Amino acid sequence: MSVAKKQYKRVTTKSLVEMKSQGEKIAMLTAYDYTMAKIVDGAGIDVILVGDSASNVMAGHETTLPITLDQMIYHAASVIRAVHRALVVVDLPFGSYQSDPKEALRSAIRIMKESGGHAVKLEGGKEIKDSVKRILHAGIPVMGHLGLTPQSIYKFGTYTVRAKEEAEAAKLKADALMLEKAGCFALVLEKVPAKLAQEVAESLTIPVIGIGAGNGVDGQVLVTHDMIGMTHEFNPRFLRRYLDLYTEMTSAFEKYRDDVKSRDFPSDEEQY
Repeated sequence: MSVAKKQYKRVTTKSLVEMKSQGEKIAMLTAYDYTMAKIVDGAGIDVILVGDSASNVMAGHETTLPITLDQMIYHAASVIRAVHRALVVVDLPFGSYQSDPKEALRSAIRIMKESGGHAVKLEGGKEIKDSVKRILHAGIPVMGHLGLTPQSIYKFGTYTVRAKEEAEAAKLKADALMLEKAGCFALVLEKVPAKLAQEVAESLTIPVIGIGAGNGVDGQVLVTHDMIGMTHEFNPRFLRRYLDLYTEMTSAFEKYRDDVKSRDFPSDEEQY
């Protein structure tokens, strides 16, 4: 039985604000390719994030930093071709927006024009305020991202929970309000205390989507490959695994190998 309060043929930035005002939680997952995006979209997920986590999940890098703008556009275009309902948000990768608002706008325009994405996501608060405003003034929707910001991993030196101290919590609240006032349509809070995340969500009119931020926010996002168990080394507290595809797929591949070696595959019925 669906828990959705309204059936959206197309989820838009306006839809997400409506969901928040109506008390309906927002479901968000990642996708980086056509096949996965088609399944995620068909399941009724509201927002698909083409995350720079593709750097880890798809390319095997240790951090999100190496992925390029061209690579993000490739992944986003693949996802867009599969999607009929969900809002598709594309991460601006490290180095494409931090230093120069004009460069940020050029990067966002490339994503929108070359991939067909619906919105972009940027990490950071007041440090990137000018970049956010420049992109918004061009009519491109922006989703903010505060708390743990993986693109800044070498600055923080750790993936532990952010904003546990009063000063950092106060800055996060101020940055969240600034992003809303600037015109962001939504905000991701990553790995922050649940109480703080709820306070931020209640203080804003735009939706706050959490990952490791408790249940007091307006929605949740997970990396799809993590929640279906295709990855198995990553086990943070906030991750719920809905499948164990790593084990299932390994078993299937081993069975295929054995069937080929034993000449069981292909059978007479599987030949021309």
